[in-house]
Amino acid sequence: MKTLVIYLMAEPETPELAQAASEGGADIVELGFPFSDPLADGPVIRRAGERALKRGMRTRQCLDVLARTRELIPDKPLIPMTYSSILEAYGWERFADDVRAAGGTSMIVADLPAGERPEVQRVQLVAPTSTDERIRYAGKQTDGWLYLVTLTGTTGARGDLSPALAGLVERTRRLVDVPLYAGFGITTPDHARAAAELADGIVVGSRAVEVAEEGPDALRTYVTSLRTALDAVPSRGAAH
Repeated sequence: MKTLVIYLMAEPETPELAQAASEGGADIVELGFPFSDPLADGPVIRRAGERALKRGMRTRQCLDVLARTRELIPDKPLIPMTYSSILEAYGWERFADDVRAAGGTSMIVADLPAGERPEVQRVQLVAPTSTDERIRYAGKQTDGWLYLVTLTGTTGARGDLSPALAGLVERTRRLVDVPLYAGFGITTPDHARAAAELADGIVVGSRAVEVAEEGPDALRTYVTSLRTALDAVPSRGAAH
């Protein structure tokens, strides 16, 4: 079965939205901890982060959202995604400890390259621009799966799936033996199906954040449409 990862910005309503995403078929939920200068994020997630910050969502409040989400979703991975400045300000070890205490199963630090802060166990990211050496190292260091950034640039909805994805998956499979989940620019069920034919799973962020603004029912319906698309794709094998 292909894995479906849904990203949501941490706000007061997020636990119920995450529950709806889980009910719609999400296997993993990423919770964005907002940052004032989110270099990797496109306009949708950037706006959501700015809104969250205006509403008082700081690290402690985001951890509270994570804990409430864990209460509603006891059985699926919950992964905070943020930037290294947040951890620097909060304290690296303290952040990791408090994420675990709140029910987080790992974390993603978007601007922290593999090899830096190796003591912080996290899902690593690689991109089409990553060298073979970097991909191999990230594969060894990553926590459970490898996040394939399908394009150079920021997150956001796009009309077509990145043409770079096929080459990135093929190259990464030669170098590492962990599940590969593709993200950035995956918006529609057709995108989801096409990406899942190459990778072991997908990550959907910007479009999920947009739909979440319409409420839990709309998000559940959208996630169900992605789940249906993924379930039509045969798996590579039991290992993934």
